Amino acid sequence: MIALAFVGFAMNAAAQGTTEVPVHKHKVVTNTFGANWFIQAGANFNASYTSQENCCNKNPFSVDRGTFGFDVAIGKWHTPGLGLRTKFQGLWAKQVNTRNDHKSYKFWNVHEDVMFNFSNLFFGYNEKRVWNFIPYLGLGLTSTIEPNNLEFSYNAGILNTFRVSDRFAINFEVYTAWMEGNFDNAVGDPYGSHEKFTARHWDKQVGVSVGVTYQLSRKHNWDKAPDVEALMAMNQEQIDALNASLREQQDENARLRDLLANQKPVTNNANESVEKLVCTSQSVFFNIGSAKIASRKDLVNVQEVADYAKANGKKILVVGYADSKTGKPDFNQSLSEKRAQAVVNELVKMGVSRDQIVVESKGGVNNLTPYSYNRRATVTLM
Repeated sequence: MIALAFVGFAMNAAAQGTTEVPVHKHKVVTNTFGANWFIQAGANFNASYTSQENCCNKNPFSVDRGTFGFDVAIGKWHTPGLGLRTKFQGLWAKQVNTRNDHKSYKFWNVHEDVMFNFSNLFFGYNEKRVWNFIPYLGLGLTSTIEPNNLEFSYNAGILNTFRVSDRFAINFEVYTAWMEGNFDNAVGDPYGSHEKFTARHWDKQVGVSVGVTYQLSRKHNWDKAPDVEALMAMNQEQIDALNASLREQQDENARLRDLLANQKPVTNNANESVEKLVCTSQSVFFNIGSAKIASRKDLVNVQEVADYAKANGKKILVVGYADSKTGKPDFNQSLSEKRAQAVVNELVKMGVSRDQIVVESKGGVNNLTPYSYNRRATVTLM
């Protein structure tokens, strides 16, 4: 039943065009393994804060600490809020010590990061969002080059991405990496005298990176999960509206049969009685977002109005409506015009001249309850 309700609503929404299927704010449809892969490349500037320096005598903002480097990464978003990334960083850093001997050395750092897209986690997924705020934590291996000194690296940072197009984004990243205190191979390193859980034990890097992100996968967006309960409620309301319309037509047909059965063969007021009958406003109902008449049975009484208008030279007023709770105002205005025109076309087929038809469109309204009853056009003898 849920599947049928979703399919039925999807067909109606396709006809409607801009009307959106009700969706969950924080739920999406799962993508395949090949979806949502990306690559990144950038240039970075890192500043070294080492275990052998005397922190009280060194300027923490000195440019002598810094060197330029580059980074590349490949990753995948497993959900809009959770992703994994493998990143390479290098290629230069500096020893910083109390002798002001800021010697450069080569290194590389490869780490696996767990990324958390806070923008999507807290505000819901939005593929058009310009700025995404993405903290991450990572564990990796890093080594100096000549001599080689392999150590674990502990990484953290904040990745900011700024959407440029469907596939490209500019990324700005602030990061830090921590390694064992003998990582930079400095002579006379006193790191061993410090507790492992103190900052002085570690060789550290703090840096910024600027680069680009490119979406590798053809499927790199997420489809929001439909709100099944809302779909079921809307489809049930449609069914209720159609049933109510059917009952209304059945009651009207029964009334007409009784009226004709009790009518005298010849009376002076015959034309007046028929005119009162056809002057009653007749409703033609439509499905959500559609300008196609839901049931041809609605045209039975419209035919009576058409025949009387032709015989007596009367004009007919056709008014189109849409329900205000579904779709945007501009779309509802256009939809009400199309619904009115659909009824006009039926009247013309019945032999009514277009010169006899006055057309109006009211856009989205909420005059009737349930609101699905507002998806209609009315036909009234003027």
